Amino acid sequence: MMSQRKSTLCGCFSICDKHNEFADPIRRSCNGIDCCEIRIPSRLQVFNASFRGALGKAVGKKLRIGGCNFAYLVDKRWMEDSKLSPDVVGLRSSVPVTLTWMVDKKYYGLIAWPGGDDDEIPTHVCTFFNFTPRFRTLKREMVKCDCANGFQENPYLDGGCEDVNECEDPSNPCAKQNQGCFNLKGSFRCNRYKSSNFFSSQNSRNVILLGVMVGFSLLFPLFGVWWLCKALKRRKKKRLKEKFFKRNGGLLLQEQLSTGDGNVQKVKLFTSKELDKASNNYNASRLLGQGAQGTVYKGMLDDGRIVAVKKSMVLGGGKLKQFINEVVILSQINHRHVVALLGCCLETEVPLLVYEFVPNGTLHQFLHNQSEELVLTWDVRLRIATEVSGALSYLHSAASMPIYHRDVKSKNILLDAKYRAKVADFGTSRSIKIDATHLTTRVEGTFGYMDPEYYQSNQYTEKSDVYSFGVVLFELLTRKKPVSSNDSSEEVMSHIASFILSSKEEARWFEMIDPQVLKEARKVDVLTLANLTKKCVSLTRASRPTMKEVTMVLEGIPRESLGSCINVEYDNN
Repeated sequence: MMSQRKSTLCGCFSICDKHNEFADPIRRSCNGIDCCEIRIPSRLQVFNASFRGALGKAVGKKLRIGGCNFAYLVDKRWMEDSKLSPDVVGLRSSVPVTLTWMVDKKYYGLIAWPGGDDDEIPTHVCTFFNFTPRFRTLKREMVKCDCANGFQENPYLDGGCEDVNECEDPSNPCAKQNQGCFNLKGSFRCNRYKSSNFFSSQNSRNVILLGVMVGFSLLFPLFGVWWLCKALKRRKKKRLKEKFFKRNGGLLLQEQLSTGDGNVQKVKLFTSKELDKASNNYNASRLLGQGAQGTVYKGMLDDGRIVAVKKSMVLGGGKLKQFINEVVILSQINHRHVVALLGCCLETEVPLLVYEFVPNGTLHQFLHNQSEELVLTWDVRLRIATEVSGALSYLHSAASMPIYHRDVKSKNILLDAKYRAKVADFGTSRSIKIDATHLTTRVEGTFGYMDPEYYQSNQYTEKSDVYSFGVVLFELLTRKKPVSSNDSSEEVMSHIASFILSSKEEARWFEMIDPQVLKEARKVDVLTLANLTKKCVSLTRASRPTMKEVTMVLEGIPRESLGSCINVEYDNN
């Protein structure tokens, strides 16, 4: 080897024995068996390799053929990184080497070296020295530059020395000390807590644990405030429900029910939450109807029962008593042709009543909504009349205490799935003492169905219910409304009066009766029902029969089938 016109002899010793059992099987390093290595000096200009035997003799041809006689100059870092054995590298046609560059001193001032005097931290280091090339006799002043510690890449390019991020090296001392590493220009600094790989260190776990503890310490007061607000809201809601319960007559209802006898049925008190769920928050699609006493919605309880939820109007003093009266009245009634009261709810702004659901609407709808699909046969009309009269007869005499309905009309007669009649809407009903004959109250009821004597005297008797039922019989016979939108009170009375007067002339009487009835019924049966209607709507109470007598007459009229059904054509889909 020759450097600056000086020769240097370097060598290494190796045993060449292919069958030596101590040979390195991996052969990635030279241990003196079949391989040796030597580092060359710096500033090398000429390189030559030769082989000698143990006694200094030249290596023979046989040994060269054996494969232990090759040498090569290679970059040490590349050799280590490649992880190839010396034998494998020796078979390559070329291997990489790294050359050291130098610049003539006279060009030093002309080049804008990276990391000049203005830089706070120099990025490179330059060394001046005299150099004599191999094939020249004159010495030359040269400059050799290297990147400073903490920098790497080419020191001869502008910005060629780039900062090394020591924090990315897993072997940096910060990682060994379990500390955080903060990279600086040309250097680095270890911190007490790591700035990288935060979540994998013990300190980071401590920080996270501390954060969780602080979070919980803040969360508990917030949870306490939330729970307190919720408790106050729940308490306020409870007080509001208690207020509504008292305002809606809860105490009065309890008093009324407590004074009742053993025949009073137990009324269930529903919660507002139950009925909100049952009626889907009183959705408009669940609306069944609306009247003077309130609005009725269809609902389904948790046990699957279909019910009708009556949402009453906001109650004043008189209306409140009327509402409680309806609850008490219905709690005393147990009849298959009277709509059953299942319970009520008094903890809402307006009180709610829960009835059994009657699916087929009202008698008024079937009588006056003309449709070819709905045919009310004579037998069905007669059966409905008998069922309603039986229910009213029960209220007047068979109940534990006589009850006057006070608003009998076709709109308050519902039809169930088998088109059986059920009397509904007892908001204006009154129960009286057994030995009493009448009630003296302000006039209440529906125009057209109201007893004329009650209208004049304010005295309501069981015969007043008979008059209203007579009007229903009139509707069943004629399929005419007792009151129309264009009628005045005199014209309404003329309808009933003309019916009574027509009885003197049989031909005129039959002109008023529904042709469907005349087509199906026997003449004698039609006359029997017409005469009964005439007696019920008599202007004087004394001339009217009792509901029990009315029921007996109706039951005496023969029917083709006791299980008569309405003829309805409908699509199953």
